[in-house]
Amino acid sequence: MSNQPPFNPNLILPPGTQVVTRITIGDTYNSGTVQGAVGVIVEAPTDHTHAYRVRFPDGGEASLRRSEISIRKQWQQPETNPLEEYNLYNHIIYRCIVGSRSFGLDDQNSDTDRRGIYLPPAQMHWSIFGVPEQLESKQTEECYWEIQKFLTLALKANPNVLECLYSPLIETTSPLAQELLEMRQIFLSQLVYQTYNGYVMSQFKKLEQDIRTKGNIKWKHAMHLIRLLISGITILKQGFVPVQVENEKEQLLAIKRGEMLWKDINNWRLSLHRDFDRAFTQTRLPERPDYQTANAFLIKARQSMV
Repeated sequence: MSNQPPFNPNLILPPGTQVVTRITIGDTYNSGTVQGAVGVIVEAPTDHTHAYRVRFPDGGEASLRRSEISIRKQWQQPETNPLEEYNLYNHIIYRCIVGSRSFGLDDQNSDTDRRGIYLPPAQMHWSIFGVPEQLESKQTEECYWEIQKFLTLALKANPNVLECLYSPLIETTSPLAQELLEMRQIFLSQLVYQTYNGYVMSQFKKLEQDIRTKGNIKWKHAMHLIRLLISGITILKQGFVPVQVENEKEQLLAIKRGEMLWKDINNWRLSLHRDFDRAFTQTRLPERPDYQTANAFLIKARQSMV
């Protein structure tokens, strides 16, 4: 047996862990000691220089070092993924800039955050290996959702995804992605009220706790929460996602710079919540998004990759 799964020599495995032998032990006709045999750790070392005591189904035991055993669950994983040859970043169909730069609230220290959609090849999507729900790089501040995940989040009125659809800073868009942009209003519904309102309320509680325990908060975070409320109100009233802010820009930047008192920020938030409540009672948006149209688009996208 060759090409064994990799192991982590720095991990001390606890007693009771089921393992597989990476070597043959003693009598090769004893099924409990051949390479690939299953055993259980009955005694673990205190450091990486000593051996484990492993017991086998026939009652026999052996002393084995970490390099001579693998965790059984890891052993059962495929050694290689034949679909790793696909560079999924080559299948990005939509890329845009979001965050402070798209909101018009950036400064010299602002990152450039990119978000978007990738559409995997059909054979990769159909395989037992599946595809990741998102491609993410913290170094480059990028995140691309697999198309079904993106649509599902949009239907749930996820703020990050809706703002992605309405970003004015688009860098990549395929004909299929352009079709999605042209029907982006299907994702706007009264669910915006629950999603945006609930998120802001929970996050403000955390900020208030930081004020009490640490005496300070991340002012940029507070700014974006206020901006999110303003965005939610506009969505319910006017039926589109206002990414760039104009009328409130200077006030929001004042929050970001820490120039506005916390009590004034909180009072503004409470006032916006009341406006949000009124907008919800008067909105013309449907109660739910258009699931059928979104589903038809997904099927079309999948078929295009066959």
